[in-house]
Parts: sequence; structure tokens; C-alpha cells
Amino acid sequence: MSTNSRGAAAPQPAAYAALIAGAVVWGLIWYPYRLLEAGGTGGVVATVLTYSVAFAAGLVPFVLRRGWREVEASWWLPAIGLSAGGCNLGYVLGTLEGEVMRVLLLFYLSPLWTVLFSRLLLDERLGRAGAGVIALSLAGAGVMLWRPELGAPWPGARAEWIGLAAGALFALSNVLIRKTHHLPIDAKCLAVFLGAVLLGVMLIVTGFAPAPALQSVPVSGLAIVVGVGLVLLAINLIVQFGLTHTPANQAIVIFLFELVVAAVSSWLLAGERMSTQEWIGGAMIIAASLFSGHVAERPPATS
Repeated sequence: MSTNSRGAAAPQPAAYAALIAGAVVWGLIWYPYRLLEAGGTGGVVATVLTYSVAFAAGLVPFVLRRGWREVEASWWLPAIGLSAGGCNLGYVLGTLEGEVMRVLLLFYLSPLWTVLFSRLLLDERLGRAGAGVIALSLAGAGVMLWRPELGAPWPGARAEWIGLAAGALFALSNVLIRKTHHLPIDAKCLAVFLGAVLLGVMLIVTGFAPAPALQSVPVSGLAIVVGVGLVLLAINLIVQFGLTHTPANQAIVIFLFELVVAAVSSWLLAGERMSTQEWIGGAMIIAASLFSGHVAERPPATS
């Protein structure tokens, strides 16, 4: 999941197609990870393997063009890698453990966190529009997470906490990417891939995730690992192109197509259905995401 850091130009059909392609991929990519898990490869190990493939494949052209000469020494790139890498790792783990649509709708609370992080890191003032995004996002989450036995909204499973955390990290990475418009796109993509790998390895080393056994990935799973890794690399670059040529308020509308794809795919492939209460809360969260595209932004503060 990525964002652009440069000003948007006039929209083009190819740019719209790029964003739609990104939405389709992110609405479907949970399924190959479930296939890997069914074959004995857990979510953390699968994430490490697929993002390693993406990193290795993306590193080759980066080295050939000597892209490191455009990267300055600072903490911004590691921060982007860890926040976006944590977001992608959380996406995989959340959609493996929980209901896909419920996790993704909680993930799409990211406009709420974006408003807050933009205030802290970009010095963007919270106006009425920003306050409206916060209020609508919180109201939607409250409806979705309402627990009658508690008389309060509260996530009912670990997957839902993961979805919330992944959405916050997604928002943080987006704000950091927007702030670092001086860094090349391919360097940021590589940082995201490496961040997911390092966080996954850290979970394995510290015992929070099972260590992979020798030959734990069957031959049939290797094709999925390589395929997903190459798709991750391609879709990050494709989405970056789309975002550079599409205004933000139009891009976020297109990205919400991911939820449509996820709703249909989770119903057809996993037999998952949402309740009326979940649809109402989800609709409020989607409305907040749409509304957030019209929040006026000031130019990023210089550091």
C-alpha cells in the first residue's frame, strides 16, 4: 500500500486504470496468503518471503541506475519503511485471522489518523472538514464495534486490533511520504519492502511468530510466493504512477473500489458475510474516507 509524494498532474485514463488496478490487487491479495497458510506457511513467514522477493526484484534496477546517489542520510527513509512495512504486515495478519471486510473497514479508519498525523508532522491545521472526518470515522467505528454486552464499542478479536493498528501505520507512512517529496519513489518502495521483511524477521526471532521449518514452503507454494512478490513490486510502481497524475480527492474515491473487490471476493472465496450493523458502520467509515479527500491541505512544512 503506497502513496505519492509529488504534486498531481492532469488526470489521464492510464492513471485511473493504474489506481483501479491497485484497488483490485489489494482487494484480492489476502487470498494467496490464505492459500499459503492452508499449505502450512504462516502469515509472518509468508510476508517475509513475498516481500523479500519484491525487495530483491526491485533492488536490481535501483542498483543499476545507482539510485542510492539520490538518497540523503536521514531517519525519514527508515521511518517510512517501518511504518509502511508494519502496515503491510498487519494487513496480511489481520485478513488471515479475521473477516476480510471487517478488518479492511477498520483499516479504512486511516483518514482519522491522517488528520492527526498531518497536524503533528506537517503542521496542517484541523479545520471543520478535518473535525468532520474525525467525528464521522469515530461514529462509524463505534457502530461497527458496538458490543451490547459491554454497552460500549470495543474490538472483539485480535484481527480487529491489527486492522486498526495497520490503518494507523498506513496513515503515518502516507504523511511521511508526503513530507519526503525529495526522495525517489523507488527508494521508498524498497524501504517499504525491507521494512516488512525486517519486522517479520523480528517477530520470528523474538518468538512472537513460529520459526519456519526447513522446507516448510511446499513447491506449489513457491510459485505463489514468487508471484505475489512480483505483483507487490509491480503494483507499488503502478500505483505511484497513478497517484502522480490524479488529484487526491479523486484518487481516494477510486481506492475505495478495493472494498467492493474485497466484499465480493470474501463472499465468493471465503463465504464471509457482514451484518446490517457492520454495513451501517462501514458506510460511515467509507463516507469519512470520501470526505477526507476534500480536506484542504497546506504545503508540507520544511524540516
